Amino acid sequence: MSNRKIALVTGTSSGIGLHTAVGLAREGFHVVATMRDPGRADRLRAEAADQGVDLTIRKLDVTDRDGARACLDEVAADFGPIAILVNNVGQAVVGTLEQIDDDALQQQLEVNFLGAAALTRHVLPSMRKSGAGRIVSVSSEGGAVGQPFLDGYIAAKFALEGLMQSLAPVAARFGVVVSVVEPAAVTTDFVDNVDNRAFPGPDDPYRDLVEKYLQSAVDNLTRAQPVREAAAVVIEAATTRTPRFRWQTSEAAAASVGRSLADLDGSAVIAAMSTWLD
Repeated sequence: MSNRKIALVTGTSSGIGLHTAVGLAREGFHVVATMRDPGRADRLRAEAADQGVDLTIRKLDVTDRDGARACLDEVAADFGPIAILVNNVGQAVVGTLEQIDDDALQQQLEVNFLGAAALTRHVLPSMRKSGAGRIVSVSSEGGAVGQPFLDGYIAAKFALEGLMQSLAPVAARFGVVVSVVEPAAVTTDFVDNVDNRAFPGPDDPYRDLVEKYLQSAVDNLTRAQPVREAAAVVIEAATTRTPRFRWQTSEAAAASVGRSLADLDGSAVIAAMSTWLD
């Protein structure tokens, strides 16, 4: 059993998850860094070594419910109860609703919503009994703001934020803090991991609009936030003495989310998102 508090982070092979795992280890937590394929852990190990910290790497695929539960149970048995859960895994499929089938929609829900819900459900009993715990879910500005051609991804992130916001006041009665973190564009491998299964062929009526959207997305990445900065906000949300539910990682994210939350008739968001297609 570890003498340090246990923090479990999903999706740590790259990006926000990698730097969150290393950063929490620097804060003194015993970090269990999980990923679907531990064979991709070289970058994580190199960063941990560079920062002079140790962490434990475990296999966890959020879409494998039985395997994920077994991983959490093994972590608790080996090191003690999980004090911090960071739901970080995310993956997007490009396509508007007419282009993506039920399988693609289900996959978006499994990765971005249902997996996080299952992990959260599994850690709640021990957190509730101990009267303490932090559950931080890395969402996106897309958890509050729609975006063209990311219909399935955005829907899953809206669902994630709705679930966590509904859970937060109930969990708080037992000392458990629930938060979401909303990055905008970040310099990660996220775009490289986008599923383009629905990318239109030459005769697809959406092709020109998809290409304009993708060019806007690429242009947006030139102003992307450094990944370490975004991870620092996740770490703050997980460790702060003054917790809150919603955290944006940058001024760009705050402006985007703020516009949406104040937009009672939806016109401001629709107008802003339409510029991605010009």
